[in-house]
Amino acid sequence: MITRRMAALRLDIPLEMAQRHDVPARLTEAELALIENNPPDWLVQSRANRTGKKPVWVELRCDVCGFSEAARPKKWWPTFTYLTCDDHGADELPEPSAGLSRTEVDGVGTRFIGIVDETP
Repeated sequence: MITRRMAALRLDIPLEMAQRHDVPARLTEAELALIENNPPDWLVQSRANRTGKKPVWVELRCDVCGFSEAARPKKWWPTFTYLTCDDHGADELPEPSAGLSRTEVDGVGTRFIGIVDETP
């Protein structure tokens, strides 16, 4: 069985859209394949309206341990130099290059900290 969240990920639509259009909370691979192969009108229109400027889903991966999760990107996320799980310390990452300062961004995904190295 596939969860609604996983179905939204595979259909490349927001979870809210899946809920609004009554995608079941759990469905089989066959049911998902039916939606993918014969998309309803709302899904066809959603795909046609996509501009491609902002992805619907991104994969966040810890640069220390490799843990990953799919998340909806936020407008306020800068371009991260590194991503780490919130249980790793800054000492587990390489030092910033000479002339760069490091800032941490909390609240990325469910358990990530974004690291941004930039010129001051």
